[in-house]
Amino acid sequence: MMQPSKKILLLLIGWFFVAVGAVGIFLPVLPTTPFLLISLWAFSQSSERFHDWLYNHKIFGPPLQDWSKHGVIPPRAKFVAVGTMAVSAILVITFSSTPWYGLVAMLALMGFGAGFVLTRPSKPRPETD
Repeated sequence: MMQPSKKILLLLIGWFFVAVGAVGIFLPVLPTTPFLLISLWAFSQSSERFHDWLYNHKIFGPPLQDWSKHGVIPPRAKFVAVGTMAVSAILVITFSSTPWYGLVAMLALMGFGAGFVLTRPSKPRPETD
């Protein structure tokens, strides 16, 4: 049995990230699905009812199901993720006094993240019988 305070905290985390994800629908630079995945996780730990609601939601559900079943990252999300990494790297390199080893570490981590994002499928593979 989960402690009530832990359950409340996870519910608050879940609803907070649902709200952030909903804002992401209207702001092109704010990705929706990663925040909804955090919500889905928080709800899976605290409320089966809210987890099932979010997973089967008419708008939010399909990308969550695509990720869960097929590991799909849509092209728009890939573009935003890699583009944001590139712009961030350019800004840090241009306007900060970060030592060379910090820049190398940052670029390596961004490269790893970009590689992960870009190697995920963009749409579910067709089901074969």
